[in-house]
Amino acid sequence: MRVSVFRKEHFNAAHRLHNPKWSYEKNQEVFGKCNNPNYHGHNYELIVKLAGPVDPETGYVYDMKILSDLIKEHVLNKFDHKNLNLDTDEFKELNPTAENIAVVIWNILRKKIDLKFDLTIRLYETERNFVEYSGD
Repeated sequence: MRVSVFRKEHFNAAHRLHNPKWSYEKNQEVFGKCNNPNYHGHNYELIVKLAGPVDPETGYVYDMKILSDLIKEHVLNKFDHKNLNLDTDEFKELNPTAENIAVVIWNILRKKIDLKFDLTIRLYETERNFVEYSGD
């Protein structure tokens, strides 16, 4: 019996979508207002999904307090109220698109969570724009 559990978190961060190999004009054409040299921000909604067997002793798939603490320590403390381009090592050379942010978060948490659990990251950049990554 496999069950999925979800933890929802929020963080706020600024970023600039920019490819330094491109001209100003091409960056503007591809990224538009998201290429603002002075950055812009989002109120991100993060949903972490774990799927796995239900432990017969606890009745849990995964202890949600432990999951909450992992997310807080390794994701929120790192990215919340930060300029992703300037304040984080992860995005010094990597364009902080929603896609890349989701992959980075997945990689961070994958190292902390037993492989018997399937891990999926869903990241909402806005109410209508979101990405999902499961390590595929």
